[in-house]
Amino acid sequence: MRVHPICAFDDNYIWAIETNTNNGVIIVDPGEATPVFEWLKENNKTITAIFVTHHHYDHTGGIADLTKEYSCPVIGPHNPEIKTITQAVQEGERFSMAGVDWEVMETPGHTLDHISFYTPGFLFCGDTLFSGGCGRMFEGTPEQFSQSLLKLRQLPGDTRVFCAHEYTQANLTFAQKVEPDNPILKSYAEKVKMLREQNEITLPSTLNLELAINPFLRFDQKSVIKAASEHAGSVKNAPEDVFYTIRQWKDNG
Repeated sequence: MRVHPICAFDDNYIWAIETNTNNGVIIVDPGEATPVFEWLKENNKTITAIFVTHHHYDHTGGIADLTKEYSCPVIGPHNPEIKTITQAVQEGERFSMAGVDWEVMETPGHTLDHISFYTPGFLFCGDTLFSGGCGRMFEGTPEQFSQSLLKLRQLPGDTRVFCAHEYTQANLTFAQKVEPDNPILKSYAEKVKMLREQNEITLPSTLNLELAINPFLRFDQKSVIKAASEHAGSVKNAPEDVFYTIRQWKDNG
């Protein structure tokens, strides 16, 4: 399985998943149709299916135009706001698409309807988990979001993480405020800086790397708890409390 990034808007990635079944690809979170049409033409591909992680327009805005041209299933969460969905899926549901077996994971927090798509070695997590960070908490609760991240944390460490935005450098700047003495984080931040200076993509990440550098997956680590407590004055050690403290810290600059 090969995964290709299609750039959209200022910092979105639409993912094109290529398997060995035919010349079709699975398109993940197409917020814009034009760059997808261009990529398909350049690579002589068609669309087998569209995966949707949540209802935000920068993940769904291109679906209607794409499905006018390509008759394909649109698989996403149970949310009537996403009128283009043809197959709604939920936690634990498994299905086969393009010769690949997929598992659905409900990962609310950024939005209440958010889901992620997993097949061994590959995680498409939309805006739930970023490299070095996580999505803003627009609709969910700290309990929901922290449980979603704990769920993703249980996946195998070699899982490649395909998130939907190029936020890595900014995320690592904040992560170093939380853990300034983390040597793996420092080294990775230097690597990302060089990549971005060359306008190179920083994704996919891996779960092992994120477990070593991402404060939003490390909210039960003593160093992160200590930083959160010092920032807020005091904080309970429950995962959702530490998570909420560092999420607010990042949101407020």
